[in-house]
Amino acid sequence: MTTSIRIVGGNPLKGSIRIRGAKNAALPLMTAALLTDETLTLTNVPCLTDIQTMAELLAQHGVYINHTPGSYTYELKAQTITNTTAPYDLVSKMRASILVLGPLLARCGQAKVSLPGGCAIGTRPVDIHLNGLKQLGAHIELSEGYIHASAPNGLVGANVTMPLVSVTATENLMMAATLAKGETRLINAAREPEVVDLANCLIAMGARITGAGTDSIIIEGVSHLHKATHDVLPDRIETGTYAMAAIITDGDLELTHTSLSLIPSITSVLQQAGADIQATTNGVRVKASLSPIIGVDVMTEPYPGFATDLQAQIMAIMTICQGASMITETIFENRFMHVPELCRMGANITVHNSSALVRGVPYLSGAQVMATDLRASVCLVLAGLAARGETTISRIYHLDRGYEKLEEKLCNCGASIERIAA
Repeated sequence: MTTSIRIVGGNPLKGSIRIRGAKNAALPLMTAALLTDETLTLTNVPCLTDIQTMAELLAQHGVYINHTPGSYTYELKAQTITNTTAPYDLVSKMRASILVLGPLLARCGQAKVSLPGGCAIGTRPVDIHLNGLKQLGAHIELSEGYIHASAPNGLVGANVTMPLVSVTATENLMMAATLAKGETRLINAAREPEVVDLANCLIAMGARITGAGTDSIIIEGVSHLHKATHDVLPDRIETGTYAMAAIITDGDLELTHTSLSLIPSITSVLQQAGADIQATTNGVRVKASLSPIIGVDVMTEPYPGFATDLQAQIMAIMTICQGASMITETIFENRFMHVPELCRMGANITVHNSSALVRGVPYLSGAQVMATDLRASVCLVLAGLAARGETTISRIYHLDRGYEKLEEKLCNCGASIERIAA
């Protein structure tokens, strides 16, 4: 049965919301289990469909997974890799599946991984991954929609300069290099907190890594990795999303189990717009100090710049700002697909190439809209929370990939939101 979300807007959000572990950290951490025959225990893993998809993918590689439904702890043990093929039917669901490539190749000397799928937000080429692995000594062929990689004599450390900053390529190459012979230097590496979290986990497993969090990461290969326990860091995208939910509804929320240190650029932008954001003992408190908020210009950039995964959400806020906002997307070329849906709700947005000019309107009106990707889905939820009248959002399966118990969390803070049969 297909489902939709129905929202009656106009209720200020008040209360507290628990922030869970970061999806974009948990997924690469799970694949790190392929690097050792001992148990990797991960805590604070969010309950999301992307996590379930990754668990299914790892299980078919031979990873034993101990997880109680509803819990936030995963025990993963890849004592024996029984299959080095990552099939299309699983990989096509989620682009992060490409992260099994580096660990399989490093541990087994071979891997066959389907070219990835996921949200239709633009080209996310895997050539950075493949060229980096080639520099580490891998032989790569593309055939019938699959990446065929082999390194029968093992990988060998090298200096790898990435032409573009890529989080998943940095993670894939860092994992591969942990078992390579000699030293690997990743130049122009991604600096995201999720990369640092993965490095910290790998270090706990016995890897020798320095420089994570900078644009130059050095990995000294070791012969094997061992068991470890690691707590997934809080989700900065979930943190930013609920912070924006507080602002767009003129509400007052405390976001617990998270930190302002994870969202420096988002905090700066929201404060410029008129938000009051303060650190608390348990996390972060966010409320709107100006109404309407002020239009601010935003450009997405690699960390520590403004996250592309929060671009759709900030655009929802800017639709009802005082003045205008120019939002420029520099990471993905198709990430304005939420614009026509916001315009159905009364937004005034003009897109030209990679920029969107958002002229603030007095209010949004409820409408029937359709989600196109994960972050666009939650952008429409934010718009619906602020709109006058009723909003119905279809194709909401994207939401479950990245937001755990979204309706429950919002309902507990005063939102009128429910999931209904379409």
